[in-house]
Amino acid sequence: MNQQSRPAPVQTEGVTETLCRWIVSLKGADIPAEVRREGLRTFVNWLGCAVGGARHETVDRALAATLPFSGPATSGVLGRTERLDALHAALVNGISSHVLDYDDTHLKTIIHPAGPVASALLALAERQPISGEDFLTALIVGIEVECRIGNSVYPAHYDRGWHITGTAGVFGAAAAVGKILGLDETRLAWAMGLAATQSSGLREMFGTMTKSFHPGRAAQNGLFSALLAEAGYDSSLRAIEAPRGFANVLSEKQDYAEITEGLGTRWESALNSYKPFACGIVIHPTIDGCLQLREELGARVHDIAAVELRTHPLVLELTGKRSPRTGLEGKFSVYYSAACALLRGDGAPTAFTDEVVNLPELVALRDRVTAVADPACHEASVDIAVTFADGSRVTKHVERAIGSRERPLSDAEIEHKFRVQSGLVIGDEAAARLLDLAWRLESLADSGEVARMAMAG
Repeated sequence: MNQQSRPAPVQTEGVTETLCRWIVSLKGADIPAEVRREGLRTFVNWLGCAVGGARHETVDRALAATLPFSGPATSGVLGRTERLDALHAALVNGISSHVLDYDDTHLKTIIHPAGPVASALLALAERQPISGEDFLTALIVGIEVECRIGNSVYPAHYDRGWHITGTAGVFGAAAAVGKILGLDETRLAWAMGLAATQSSGLREMFGTMTKSFHPGRAAQNGLFSALLAEAGYDSSLRAIEAPRGFANVLSEKQDYAEITEGLGTRWESALNSYKPFACGIVIHPTIDGCLQLREELGARVHDIAAVELRTHPLVLELTGKRSPRTGLEGKFSVYYSAACALLRGDGAPTAFTDEVVNLPELVALRDRVTAVADPACHEASVDIAVTFADGSRVTKHVERAIGSRERPLSDAEIEHKFRVQSGLVIGDEAAARLLDLAWRLESLADSGEVARMAMAG
């Protein structure tokens, strides 16, 4: 439909106002215990990912660019020794938390919720004291806001090419920081407007360093939006639903009930999930199935002549890179990921380095993997057929991968993931102490203690 023939957007009133009123009035005690528990799991998972990604070259380059322009060094870069001003720390920690593609996922929208919100909050927590209880409340509020706004425009917004973690994440960061700052409804609406006008992130960037820039910039912009609003910097009070606001400009779909209905009773933040594999979420069923096959086949994996995948079209749209050359590109290649899982039994960050992606034996098997897009196949399912050199075949069907809502990671599995990736950066003993502190977040008088402990050296 061209611009001239598109129907005029519905003049919906009060969406931003209703959302802001709920944020302002919400008390920590209003959040059910099970939702707070999921929020804590989200924080622990995010912290491990942020420390785990701290030594990636993407973070090195981001720091090289930002350090000369940083203001007062109030806030630490997790897993490193550098300190930056709060705005730049939010940016770099957001990048670090997402660069391994190992972070949390709201499966209804494929938003990675914690990166924008937690990165903004923890940077602020070193600038001004925030109790752990208030931090967790604000984290849950921010995740709730970004996921509800994401729901309202998904999938049309995403299909158009917007990276929804960046575009919705900036609202979550602004809402969370606004909650901590105690903004009234008007100032919080201004913060939403400032966030809306900075909402961005393109799916074209998947497989490059810039993908992780999106949650980092969302954290930075959301934090700045709330600080501007606190200082009296105004904006539209209807930035989400106005005819030329976020939802109508950036999407062909606007379902405002997803934002306003069931506030305080239906919790999107309770639906978060955690990745067992460090790559695009839609590859997870394939890796899960190939790991199962590797366990069953033993040495026969070296006799594989061909691998055939039947999967949903979105899988190939998002992760159809046929010949990845870098670790970041490998995270968006279902072909490479299948080969690596079969031959090396690996879907962790160690599978997605430049060196491993180019190993000759992996390239050879990768090139023998084919995939067929079938709309009848669920996005979270896959059928795998392996043909051997002697012509025999085995098959595997994965209905839902490990890490999904149907097969969620346990606390112990989240802890293992935390220790493995963080230990490589700050050492095993420091990672264990940090993990213990993260689980005790709600009891902390100063949540900035987590950031200080997470620094290297």
